[in-house]
Amino acid sequence: MKIIVYPTRHYIEERDIKDKVAVVIDVLRATSTIITALYNGCKEVIPMAEIEEAVKISKNYEKDTFILGGERNSEKIEGFHLSNSPGEFSREQVEDKTVLITTTNGTRAITKAAYAKEVVLASFINITAICDYVAALGQDVAIVCAGTFGQFSADDVLVAGALIHGLYNKNIPIELDDLGMTAKFMYEHSKNDIHGVLSQTSHYSTLKELGLERDLEDCLRLDTAPIIPIYSDGVVRAWHTNL
Repeated sequence: MKIIVYPTRHYIEERDIKDKVAVVIDVLRATSTIITALYNGCKEVIPMAEIEEAVKISKNYEKDTFILGGERNSEKIEGFHLSNSPGEFSREQVEDKTVLITTTNGTRAITKAAYAKEVVLASFINITAICDYVAALGQDVAIVCAGTFGQFSADDVLVAGALIHGLYNKNIPIELDDLGMTAKFMYEHSKNDIHGVLSQTSHYSTLKELGLERDLEDCLRLDTAPIIPIYSDGVVRAWHTNL
């Protein structure tokens, strides 16, 4: 199994990922939020790059059948129902509804990865389920980190490292690129103090300064939402697994 880790979506091209399984990561916070919404029973999630696109598509839905969620620069979009905090996407809020979501980094990474053979979403909260799923597929993998404003983001790379670490523990023969090796090393030396390590990074610090400590707790827990979110034809749906 060959694994390539992309530090941001800007590094991926159609030709590079079209024959691979893409694992998209935006742990703080888009993939964590989408996974949470699906785990709490929403019908589907439609990630979009632009605010205007989300508003336009929402007009195709009847009232009370959809949720508009998202953020720009870590703050809720004016006129939207919810922001991008996993805790807001409770079962009471989202069950049986379609979630339309747009974020600064994560949803753009998801839509950019659409060229891959298959696209799944990962975070710490479903990392073991994703690891089991990727191992069962046995195909080459492109791990797409969303990054932050086009820059490398350590939080996403730690999740990539957690996935690689889990695959190694299954004794799967793996060929890694340099960033994959770095991600694995980072995770293995940080796994007992994820908050402590990330507290020194800009993205984590920004969310904390905005008073979003609960989001940090929700996003960095392990295996609280063990589902496989699969992105296909513009929509993310949950595939529940007993692997």
